[in-house]
Amino acid sequence: MKYLFNKSKIYQDGKFTQSSVLIENDKILDIAPVFSKNDEEGAKLFKFNNCVILPGFIDVHVHLREPGFSCKETIKTGTLAAAHGGYTDVCSMPNLNPPPSSKEFLQRQLDIIANDAVINVYPYGTITKLQAGQELSDMADIANKVVAFSDDGKGVQNDELMQQAMIEAKRLNKIIVAHCEDNTLLNGGYIHDGEYAKAHNHKGICSKSEWGQIERDLQLVEQTGCAYHICHVSTKESVDLIRKAKAKGLDVTCETAPHYLVLDDGCLREDGRFKMNPPLRAKEDREALIEGIKDGTVDMIATDHAPHTFEEKSKGLEKSLMGVVGLETAFPILYTKLVKNGIISLEKLISLMCDNPAKRFKIQSGLAKGKFANLTIFDLNSNYDIDSNDFLSKGRATPFEGENVYGKCILTLVKGSIVWKENSTEKLF
Repeated sequence: MKYLFNKSKIYQDGKFTQSSVLIENDKILDIAPVFSKNDEEGAKLFKFNNCVILPGFIDVHVHLREPGFSCKETIKTGTLAAAHGGYTDVCSMPNLNPPPSSKEFLQRQLDIIANDAVINVYPYGTITKLQAGQELSDMADIANKVVAFSDDGKGVQNDELMQQAMIEAKRLNKIIVAHCEDNTLLNGGYIHDGEYAKAHNHKGICSKSEWGQIERDLQLVEQTGCAYHICHVSTKESVDLIRKAKAKGLDVTCETAPHYLVLDDGCLREDGRFKMNPPLRAKEDREALIEGIKDGTVDMIATDHAPHTFEEKSKGLEKSLMGVVGLETAFPILYTKLVKNGIISLEKLISLMCDNPAKRFKIQSGLAKGKFANLTIFDLNSNYDIDSNDFLSKGRATPFEGENVYGKCILTLVKGSIVWKENSTEKLF
């Protein structure tokens, strides 16, 4: 198939230019201000008014729930939701049944990805067998088929075991992607140990349960030289530790999520759609995270898209399961709250959602001649209220329900194929 996207604002090499994009089959044939009639021959022409063409977003922290929990999400519904949100590449977390800690278990996931995924999916392998935290997974056997190693959903509690994992990951030239949480400090908590918890008689999770394990891991990184990435950073202490580690030259990166950048525990409601792990922290933590994305301490924004069933999320703050969905709201929320309010530039946002994750996790990205046509088109002037009934994800629990936002995904291409098109009457899948 041949497409011509005519005279649009295009993000390329860190800046915007006014150009046209010509695509044939799975790759970008060329990008130029104008094309000749010969070049355009046979191309389907798209004209977009007041839209931007962006490289497809990359989310390094997504729960697709399959195999094992298809009542919550499937690889098909999760990747359709990703396409709807402008994502062309996602890294899928390993808390599955069975967890991908061996070739046999990983292959079950890979088979479903091959059959059902509508975008590019890169699975994680587990750090420990069955995520049980007792012994290392078959890291060497699965290294060439996974993007990195993580026990996301659980922190590795044993210091010596984490050190062994880092040594093996370094030998295999893979990244350790750490969910940092010290179980001894949780004490039955389920929201941040802050003012809201005290005022409403909820059990709180202290900030040290996160930053204490980050502090331990950074010491191990210094000893082992391992490439290390920290999941869903939420506290000001964590940001400070990571900033100091980078100043030392350690091979460390980290992510935060949209909800930690625009919400805090003052926004909590007695509703399961506000419950996630780590929890929404204090205003001071949110402000530290914003400073972190501004100065480069926080490298990227990932959604931690974590769908559950309606029943699992309808039991209030105390009893609902932890996790919210985010693939279909991330860009409009961040564009509206951060870019339109002058906190960061649009170029900075794209670097956080695309350029930086691509570089760290070695995922091909960017708009350039000869590259795969993985791109998304947004109407930045489109203004609407977020309605979870419009989601393609099975999950509906979002803290942003009803928020008025700007930025609607008009079209998403993966390797030259349209995987999402707004108001399409075509059956794409």
